[in-house]
Amino acid sequence: MSINFTLVGQAITFLLLIEFTRRFVWPPLIQAMSERQQRIADGLAAAERGSRDLELAKEEADHLLAQTRSEASDIINQATKSGSKIIEQATAHANEQKTQLLGQAQQEIQLERDQAAEALRDDVAKLIIAGAERILKREIDADAHRQLIDELISELKAA
Repeated sequence: MSINFTLVGQAITFLLLIEFTRRFVWPPLIQAMSERQQRIADGLAAAERGSRDLELAKEEADHLLAQTRSEASDIINQATKSGSKIIEQATAHANEQKTQLLGQAQQEIQLERDQAAEALRDDVAKLIIAGAERILKREIDADAHRQLIDELISELKAA
């Protein structure tokens, strides 16, 4: 009888343990597992959102980078055009000044040339008059005339 009673006592104790576990142990364990499962699901969803947000941010960054490159290229092109225009204007201005200075220099050269020619004419006239005076003061002699003309020629060359 004691084996049967022991067996029945053990069965009752086991049933009480199962009932106690079902009422007091399993609900907190199931709740903790459910909460943990929910946190894991939330973490995975947040990671998925983060991944999507990262992809969107990358696409936006690529778009902004392309737009910035395009704007930089436009600015460089405008700067190049402006630089070319400034160079062209400076070249045109320099050519105008060159032409003006060249014209002034040619006028000055022509004026000095005219003055030198006038001075030369005056000197030649004076020499001719001096030569004529010498010729007229001496007697008429072909050799003497030839000698005087040679002297005049050498004086003209020296001047």
